[in-house]
Amino acid sequence: QVRLVESGGDSVQAGGSLRLACVSYGDTSLNYITWFRHAPGKQRQGVAAISSVTGGTFYADSVKGRFAISQDKTKNTVYLQMNSLKAEDTAMYYCAAVRAPYGLAGRIFFATEYNSWGRGTQVTVSS
Repeated sequence: QVRLVESGGDSVQAGGSLRLACVSYGDTSLNYITWFRHAPGKQRQGVAAISSVTGGTFYADSVKGRFAISQDKTKNTVYLQMNSLKAEDTAMYYCAAVRAPYGLAGRIFFATEYNSWGRGTQVTVSS
């Protein structure tokens, strides 16, 4: 079992930047760590994902070019650097993880594929 703890959420103005962190504790033999976000009245959305084995990264179209996901294996931490923030980025951000040694194919942003979740960190962007 793995425990995920997010941090770094804050209130910023549009155009600003934040860096979120997701630290994993316990069984860290994870294959994919993904950031999701959930805004009131909207569906949960996969934002960015990283393969802990290959380092490959994946992004939702809405954040490409603005967000960057990275990992520091020595710290069991995955980061989400968010630049050029917009009001529509306002949401609770969660990290999720799963062991999927055979890959997730086109399901990397399917929340149902993940069995470990953090409690979230709030990001609020004011325009």
